[in-house]
Parts: sequence; C-alpha cells; structure tokens
Amino acid sequence: MSSTRAPDGAPPDWSSVHVAVPPPSARLPGVSMAGFSQRVPAFVDMAMVAHPSVTVLIDLSEGDGLLYGAAGRHGHGSFVVGLAPGDLRAAGRVGACLQIRLEPAVAAAVLGPSGGLGGRVESFEDVWGREAARAQEELRAAGSWDERFAVAADLLRRRTADRSPVDPEVAHTWRTTLVSRGRVRVEDLADEVGWSRKRLSARFHAQLGIAPKRAGRLVRFDHAAHLLAAGLAPATVAFECGYADQSHLHREVGAFTGLTPTAVAGAPWLAIDDVAWPGQSPGA
Repeated sequence: MSSTRAPDGAPPDWSSVHVAVPPPSARLPGVSMAGFSQRVPAFVDMAMVAHPSVTVLIDLSEGDGLLYGAAGRHGHGSFVVGLAPGDLRAAGRVGACLQIRLEPAVAAAVLGPSGGLGGRVESFEDVWGREAARAQEELRAAGSWDERFAVAADLLRRRTADRSPVDPEVAHTWRTTLVSRGRVRVEDLADEVGWSRKRLSARFHAQLGIAPKRAGRLVRFDHAAHLLAAGLAPATVAFECGYADQSHLHREVGAFTGLTPTAVAGAPWLAIDDVAWPGQSPGA
C-alpha cells in the first residue's frame, strides 16, 4: 500500500503508527504477515501499489472502517487483492489492520483454484466464505498482535489442509520469474519445464489467475517500484530493470498503479517495507 494522505493532503505521521511482525512460531512457508495500528484512529486515503502476492487485508477497526474501490467496483470492510489489480484505493478511519501476503501458489491452496483472483479485488466475505465472520471476530478479540498472528496462522493452516498444491511446473515457473526479476521469456520457461508455451500459459493462468507474461511484468514492476522508493532516478531504474526507456517505465508504473514514478517513489508503505516485511528482498 502506498501514498497515504490525510484529508488535507498532508503526509501521515508515521511515528504514530505501530508496525508488528509475527514471531517465528506464527510464520508459514509462502506467507508474510504484518500488523498496523495507530494510537489514535485516523482517516487514511491510500493508493495501493501492486505486489507479486495475493494480499488479504483484515480491517480490525471499530465503526465504519475501510472503503475500497478498483475498476469501478467498490466495497466496505476487509478485502482480498488479486495479482495486479490496477488502480486501487482504500480510505476510511482506521485504527488497526492485519495484512497477509500470500505467494500465488499458497493463495491457490488457501483461496481455491485461481487464487490470484485474476487481478480482481473482492470482499473478504466473498472469498473466504461462510467462515469469514467468525475469522474476523477471532482476530478482533485477540488481546495482542502475537495472538492475532497465531490465530491467522491457524486459520491459514486449516484452509490448506485438504487442498492440492499447484502443478510443480507452475510453481517452478513462478519461482524462476521471481528470481529473474521478471526478465525471462515465457518460451524459455516453457522449455525448462518441458511444456509447450500454450500449455504452460493455460495451466499457469488457471491455477494462479494471471498469465506468465503478465506475471513477469508484475515482478519487474515490483523491483522497479522499490528502486524508485530507494531514491534512484527513473532513468536509472528503467535501465536497471530492463525497460526499453524511461517512457516504457512510466507506462508500466501507470498500468499497475495509476500513479507516476514520482508518486511511487514517495509511497510511504514502500519506505517501511524493511520494517513490515523483514528479511525479504525487494523485487526478488
């Protein structure tokens, strides 16, 4: 998430935001979690920057909570963001929220086939099903962030217990895309797993909800976004990430976020990634 602004357009006071990370006992393969809370619930207006994971955002606030919208669709409360949702915004008076990032293969197990949601944004209730209300009640009733992380880990374990993983070829393709930072041809990926490009594209899209070529673009964008946030000039970022030129970078940033490279560079949620998601290499 990025570009948080108060109603008057001023940047938020991040010193008032507490960021919690789970203890080792609550960490699961392919899952990252972080908790965000404000000492005094405050209005936020966020442009959410695309990330190469499926994001579950649980609104733990009392009262009206979050409003969100993307591609002409709007909702209220907790929601799930598929891969590459485009121009997505969330706003409201928020006291606390739990953000869960699921690697696409894990999302397919947690959320069912096509766990990437095809880039859509859906309400938590629609995605999680009849257990959604109880899950949110358990998380809100928890007395500490460590307890919330434990509850969330247990919920995720129960969701994946009886579901088959994605094809090994699909999982390998995703991992290779990440390691290469999106700079590998689909034809080469297909050759690696011994499938035709057509078969790989069909299976990858069916199981992860995104085409392999778009997945590569998303991973490359994520790397570029973190380099922009680190202070590198757009021209340098375009060269480092393999874009044809700075205009190409500008178009990709706009396609994935609806923002300019300058706006992404100032995204506060990217700036605190090292705090919220320790041990993760941006764009890798």
